[in-house]
Amino acid sequence: MTSFGFGRELVDRAEGAYLEQRDGRRILDLTGGVGVLNHGHNHPRILAARRHFAEQRRMEVHKTYFSPYLAALGHNLAQLLPGDLNMSFLPNSGAEAVEGAVKLAYKYHGGRRGTILRADLGFHGKLLGSGGLTGQPHFDFPTIPGIATFTYGDIDSVRAAIAGHAGDVYALIVEPFSASTVSWCGEEFLREVRRLCTEHDIVLIFDEIYTGWGKTGELFYFMRYDGLIPDVLTTSKAFGGGKSSISAFVAREKVFRRAYDNLGDALLQSTSTTYYGFGEECATAIEAISIVVEDDYPARARAIERVLEPALQRLAKQYPDAVSHVAGAGALWGVFIDGGPALLDLVARLAPGGMGKDPRFKTKLVTCAVINALYRDHDIFTYYTLNGRNPLVIGPSLVTDLDDVQRGADALGEVLGQGLTRLVTRFVAQKAGNLW
Repeated sequence: MTSFGFGRELVDRAEGAYLEQRDGRRILDLTGGVGVLNHGHNHPRILAARRHFAEQRRMEVHKTYFSPYLAALGHNLAQLLPGDLNMSFLPNSGAEAVEGAVKLAYKYHGGRRGTILRADLGFHGKLLGSGGLTGQPHFDFPTIPGIATFTYGDIDSVRAAIAGHAGDVYALIVEPFSASTVSWCGEEFLREVRRLCTEHDIVLIFDEIYTGWGKTGELFYFMRYDGLIPDVLTTSKAFGGGKSSISAFVAREKVFRRAYDNLGDALLQSTSTTYYGFGEECATAIEAISIVVEDDYPARARAIERVLEPALQRLAKQYPDAVSHVAGAGALWGVFIDGGPALLDLVARLAPGGMGKDPRFKTKLVTCAVINALYRDHDIFTYYTLNGRNPLVIGPSLVTDLDDVQRGADALGEVLGQGLTRLVTRFVAQKAGNLW
């Protein structure tokens, strides 16, 4: 990261979609905090809610006192989510929410089943369990037993995986929209997965940690399909309004009660965090959700899509040698940079040390060169994903002004107009050897 300006510079303050650095530069942040900042930086209503909580000296953490904040937040989640998704547990991080959802599914079957299905792409966290469920080749470490893989979006591979572990699958976890690869499952696939999980009594887990709270144009991506309801939903990132480290897994009542509604297991989940009942985080999330609903964040994401999609598609047509394609939904878009064989061979020769052994290094370096030029020349902050085909991501906060969204797309066009060879040569000269 030190090869980028933002790896060495200090931010003095942040508000809305902008960062203000110590040197006075104003940076347009089109990263959306990698899913955390749907509300932008330092939303005034969220700051006010947190100040009020502190000024009133409210009880912060206690596992055995009743928490009205936890109860209210659970109630609000149940009101917003479809069907009987109404039993919530509130850990601190997205990875914990995933692990809690998987443990719930395992307990639902009383430990009698030993296989969980995950897709060959996606991201679920970096703990030993959630990391093992992440479908990326570089996630190679000890993990929970019984993980089997299906091909993302391929229903035949799901059927084959279920048949290959007949009667032993306790859960299937999938991201309806994979933010880390900017790809998604179609409606037909998701509905058939739901039918198969119901038929075989498999707990279906939708991971929407990144894509929740309006990011892709619906409150959650799966909600664009009427009547499609998972058994468990995970959420985090924007759930805390950019201020609280809070997550949730929300289960259908019959699933939650079968797993934990007994004296032997009632406390099994609550022992996962001594912060349970954390008042300020819950109060913050309550306000964050209220803003999402009252300011109609899904509609804001759709408005951003109406600016970004045609602008990025035009760039793909204008610079076919630089951009292989673009993809996305709402306020989350990936620009897939492809410099062609000649440029990629040049990059391989320039690669320092053993970096050339990374099969994705060439694409990463070319994409980083574009990110670098956007930042240095246009004061625009973007990022690229470490997973999948490593697209450059434009994922603005949902408070971003549409003129700023258009400015970001126009700046990308100006950068691409310089030519990728020039951009890469410039970037390598600026200490590319410090990357990764």
